[in-house]
Amino acid sequence: MAKITREKFKVFENVFDQHSYRNIYKLISEGYFDGVGSPVSIGKEANIFVGEFNDRRKPNIIKIYRLQTCNFNKMFEYIRADARFANLKTQKRQIVFAWTQREYRNILKAREAGIKVPTPLVVKDNIIVMEFIGDEDPAPRLNVCSPDKKYLKSFFEKTIDFMQKLNKAGLVHADLSEFNILNYNNSPVFIDFSQATISSHPHFKDFLKRDVYNVCRYFKKQGLKIDDEKVMKKIIQK
Repeated sequence: MAKITREKFKVFENVFDQHSYRNIYKLISEGYFDGVGSPVSIGKEANIFVGEFNDRRKPNIIKIYRLQTCNFNKMFEYIRADARFANLKTQKRQIVFAWTQREYRNILKAREAGIKVPTPLVVKDNIIVMEFIGDEDPAPRLNVCSPDKKYLKSFFEKTIDFMQKLNKAGLVHADLSEFNILNYNNSPVFIDFSQATISSHPHFKDFLKRDVYNVCRYFKKQGLKIDDEKVMKKIIQK
């Protein structure tokens, strides 16, 4: 992938605000990557790039939350009931920083619980650097690359196993679907944990029901016969 040089940053000026621009160079100076590769994903709230090295080291992933166009109200509604951020002020930039920190901490918690996720390496304000999942190219999301038929059932079972482990760890993804699961060698990797919520949240169970529904809906379309209620019971069993 072609690296984005200092001169080419202006092409992405709606992505790289000055604050993010400065932090990218701080992260380069700290050795987390040598240059920024072409974008993997440009979204409404976050943009994802490959952090490349000049040698043969495997690249990293750089996730940058936008400081100007994020849905601050939505973010705050999720965070305000999270005891870990009880003293958060309503300043927009601070909300984005807290949202980024929240994803970083949620990924760490998921990883400790035994879920396959990209290992988070560092968080700096609105930027997370994490492990690159894939070979030469980033692993695709499940919505664009379904598991091979012979691995479909095992992929589903591993997904439910991850959801069960998350629940036991007191966490729910709260936005789980085929758009937030990578298919890496016919095995799931969970991503995008910014909305993940701890069990004390008043809507924890509603979020879990929605995750179960979305996951089951996808695998039903792939041909599996699934009972949503049985899946839910399996996930919440002690």
